[in-house]
Amino acid sequence: MSTILMSIKPEYVKKIFAGEKKYEYRKIKCKNSPNKIIVYASFPIKKIVGELIIEEVLYDKKDVIWEKTNMYGGISQKKYDEYFKNKEYAVAYKIKEYIKYDPVRELKDYDVLSAPQSYIYINNRIDLENEKVDN
Repeated sequence: MSTILMSIKPEYVKKIFAGEKKYEYRKIKCKNSPNKIIVYASFPIKKIVGELIIEEVLYDKKDVIWEKTNMYGGISQKKYDEYFKNKEYAVAYKIKEYIKYDPVRELKDYDVLSAPQSYIYINNRIDLENEKVDN
């Protein structure tokens, strides 16, 4: 298992931390399935705001993934279909738990120079105390 840093749009980060979105969708499956995702909230926040503990990584045809996850996907089927347009397969990271950072962190805290387009593997380069948010 591994840890990745992933860029996620703020609107979806908000839904994850509210417990409304329990799956994070991606077009590309990681070689090493992550058990933890460090969350970089993209523009306009541009900060590392928390982490996700991953229960399971689902990988299948996009229609199968939608059927299994749509109740807690946090997006409409229209947006899902637009995102996976011209793709046969989809990845869904099932979120077991989330931890919201207070204070938020910077990319430089992880020795990362710029936000990843999708994700990057990282080592645990820092050991900061996390403030857990009730799920």
